[in-house]
Amino acid sequence: MTESQSTNSKRDLVFAADLGGTNLRAATVDRCGTLVARVKQPTPHSARDAGEIVRAIAAAANECRKISEKTHQVIQGASVVVPGTVDISGETVIAAPNLSCLDNFRLADALRSELRLPVLLENDANAACVGEMWLGAARGFRNVLCVTLGTGVGGGLILNGELFRGTDGSAGEIGHTTVDPFSGVKCKCGNTGCLEVFASATAIVRMAHEQLSKYPSTELKSGELTARSVYEAGMRGDELSLAVLKKMGTYLGIGLANLVNLLNPEIIVIGGGVAAGWQLFEKHMHQEVAARAFAVAARVKIVRAECGDDAGILGAAHLALQK
Repeated sequence: MTESQSTNSKRDLVFAADLGGTNLRAATVDRCGTLVARVKQPTPHSARDAGEIVRAIAAAANECRKISEKTHQVIQGASVVVPGTVDISGETVIAAPNLSCLDNFRLADALRSELRLPVLLENDANAACVGEMWLGAARGFRNVLCVTLGTGVGGGLILNGELFRGTDGSAGEIGHTTVDPFSGVKCKCGNTGCLEVFASATAIVRMAHEQLSKYPSTELKSGELTARSVYEAGMRGDELSLAVLKKMGTYLGIGLANLVNLLNPEIIVIGGGVAAGWQLFEKHMHQEVAARAFAVAARVKIVRAECGDDAGILGAAHLALQK
């Protein structure tokens, strides 16, 4: 790269937004993966339509734009990732179980009108997978499975070095694969027994609530439960917390074993906020994969993500910069 090209790579930016079920994270990113400006705010949940979410993303973009313009850097385009299925053209959110106001909404069009920029739309877990392959735990690998454990459970697939979206854009919906059809626990997608109802932050809180009466000495209290409080109590040896995270890791391992047998990936990267509990569920996850996956496929590496909360933003930016 010449000096001129290097300078341009740092001056040209994309705006990348990661719309989660809990938080909206956004940044401007250059071609080297440097996050120039950052914004984080709660995801709007009060709107009955998608307008409030569009306005929130636009406001984040304007804030990032103001910061970036101080250093004479120009935003060339935008990339937004959402926690749901995106159609293969990258225009419409088909279904977002945790943000149902976006179902069948042409989010890319709405954002183009607001931002006056080219806009790329992508699934959040797909973007996180790209981010980890670009600058994270999956660098150097060509067959990658990423699982994001957050408010829900998402998944992204990179096969032979290319992001795999499937026929209609819905490939990688790992959270909505069935791991226990007889559990009776209903998922927001409408099905029962999905991996998401056992391995997400929401699931951890629900399972802890369900078991509170069986553990009278637990330090967990009904009104204060969060996935983080369960993990932190588990680190202190709380029996209820350890039981919940064992169950969570067991179901996660069942889901991963099925995917290992189907796809034979080189590496599985586990990210999202729930991955903070890695020490408490890792053993149970690995036990299930070892027991259920074919021996040749079970050689897969299973590791924690390295990009943290930035994985989706970095992946979104990389996809936009490629275009």
